Amino acid sequence: MKTTNETAEVTPPPRVIRIFGVGGAGVTWLGALDRAEFSGAEFAAVDTDAPSLAASSATVKIHLETKLLRGLGTGGDPERGRALAEEQFSTLKSACAGAGVVLILVGLGGGAGSGIGPVLARAAAEAGALVLAFVTLPFICEGNRRGDQARAGLEQLRAAADGVICLENQKTFKLIDENTSVLDTFQITAGLLVEGVRGVWRLLTRPGLIQVHFNDLCGVLRGHHSESAFAFVETSGPARSREAVEKLLSHPLLDEGRALAASDALLVSLAGGRDLTMAEIGRVMEQIQRHCEGAKIIMGAAIDAGMKNRLSVTLIAAKNGTVPPPAAAAADDRPAAETPEQPSLPEGRAPGATPALSLEQRIRMPLRPARSRPAARMLQTQLPLAVVSRGRFDKSEPTIHKGEDLDIPTYYRRGMVLN
Repeated sequence: MKTTNETAEVTPPPRVIRIFGVGGAGVTWLGALDRAEFSGAEFAAVDTDAPSLAASSATVKIHLETKLLRGLGTGGDPERGRALAEEQFSTLKSACAGAGVVLILVGLGGGAGSGIGPVLARAAAEAGALVLAFVTLPFICEGNRRGDQARAGLEQLRAAADGVICLENQKTFKLIDENTSVLDTFQITAGLLVEGVRGVWRLLTRPGLIQVHFNDLCGVLRGHHSESAFAFVETSGPARSREAVEKLLSHPLLDEGRALAASDALLVSLAGGRDLTMAEIGRVMEQIQRHCEGAKIIMGAAIDAGMKNRLSVTLIAAKNGTVPPPAAAAADDRPAAETPEQPSLPEGRAPGATPALSLEQRIRMPLRPARSRPAARMLQTQLPLAVVSRGRFDKSEPTIHKGEDLDIPTYYRRGMVLN
């Protein structure tokens, strides 16, 4: 009896895309996403603030809180946010299980976003997902403390995620004028961030004639802890290809085109209606290639019947942001004789790691001021002071004691330097 083994071609299931909002700003941005447009995506909110989570429409809500915090959240201290996230690391990892792509929306600078964001990114990576974070840095007027905490959180996110797309709030000043209100300014920032998430969503879910696969996105982002820049633009009309290039080169997220020149890898996805021509695609790609010579470029194109007379371009530019940790670099530079002998460590502890503290110990730690630059060394100089005339007493006998004229100021008699 002859047996024929036939293997049916199985279509792989679509990648699960899970979008997390972290902290107050992240949860707010999560609520700004149109659920109809992001049909199929899964939403999760993570915060230490109960009212923020209660107002969120996310399907999954993770409240990181303990009795020790007494409902006051992190108090603006990232160490407390990090302690809470580490304590519930298994919960965060379970929330990421089964996702092919995890998008994290977080505003850096506060305690929740800067502390929880990097831990969540590491949990998602350990769960096997491609991790892409969309973050904002605070305005300069928000103070040095928030700025320093934001930069520290950004470096930790870059080390944990596959890609970080960063928007400095300060750059939105290029898009506003003197009469723009505070509320409108923050709405512009939120709009740029939502625009970025929308672009990645379309890139991963829209079928194309020249398909950008999930593996293409992984190839651009994964494996070298990249620093990424992102832009999504849409134009219409007969000059849409030229206008698309102009918008890209003036986009605040691309640092007015400078991010293209610094990129090592570039992913470009174009979409338009049935009237989209090959000449238009060629013009856009030619201009992009001129600004990022030497970068690896992956291009995709899709036709969408609902985009008649319109053209959209999604662009992700990545550059290698790998920087050796300061401690490791210092150890490498030391002569072998000066390298201290490493003590034996408990199982699971990495060399150089700080001693493990309990959650209660870390939460009870006082708020640590942001690391500031060392103060400039003060130089002591002599003030240009001179002895004034004694007026009517010039002709009188001086008061002499042990050979010193007590009528002359002490600092002058003893050559003391005043500052």
